[in-house]
Amino acid sequence: MKSILEFKARKPAGAKISMVSAYTHWEARFLATSPVDCILVGDSLTVVLDGDPLTFAATTEIMARHTRAVARGAGGKLVIADFPFLAARRGVGYAVDCAAELLRVGANAVKIEGVDGHEDVLAHLVQSGVPVLGHIGLTPQSIHALGGYRVQGKNEAAATDLVRQAHAAEAAGCFGLVLECMPPEVAREITAAVGIPTIGIGAGADTDGQVLVFHDLLGLNPHFNTRFMRRFADGATVVADGLAAYAEAVAKGKYPGKKESY
Repeated sequence: MKSILEFKARKPAGAKISMVSAYTHWEARFLATSPVDCILVGDSLTVVLDGDPLTFAATTEIMARHTRAVARGAGGKLVIADFPFLAARRGVGYAVDCAAELLRVGANAVKIEGVDGHEDVLAHLVQSGVPVLGHIGLTPQSIHALGGYRVQGKNEAAATDLVRQAHAAEAAGCFGLVLECMPPEVAREITAAVGIPTIGIGAGADTDGQVLVFHDLLGLNPHFNTRFMRRFADGATVVADGLAAYAEAVAKGKYPGKKESY
């Protein structure tokens, strides 16, 4: 997938969209030759790569640096970059500058959490030629206001409000919508209610696509577990075995050998 036009066309065609969050050039190189549809450069990079407890440390400069690295290795695949914490809340001018920087370094679109209070920012960016992917439900940048990592939309009023937010995001011009940590029936209702593709993460199987973090789906972080995550490979064991084999070869004088020497 190389454009948001292809992204949007998947919904009427009934074809699911696979998205992976990745943060570095070497990860993007793997994804470039894979059948995965598109790449999200998530602000979760501060948690996954830097060990921060939250995503707040991701600045525009940090997001731009990682977006550039991913875009260089993505092989032309659709690359979406996260807006950093509060970037959409500092006014249209600041948001335009942030979006411009992310698109200059190789992003094809940006993702912005939440809708209420910055609908004008979403609409202005879209009208300025910046494709915007919305994000509702559990929005990590609002984690303090949400009281932690909690499933959203669990009662009727909360579910109705999520549907309202989805319609508002579509009305603002978003080309798609991430639905995070909500009951499957709510995600199903939203997906049916809007004309743009929905990408689920902890939102059940009835969304138009799914997103997972590169390290999580490959089992590279055995210490992280959450209900919605599935490990599609045992990467941690492969890495551990490789490191142990290397250390043993060095300790026994078996590396380097003649073929690895000049």
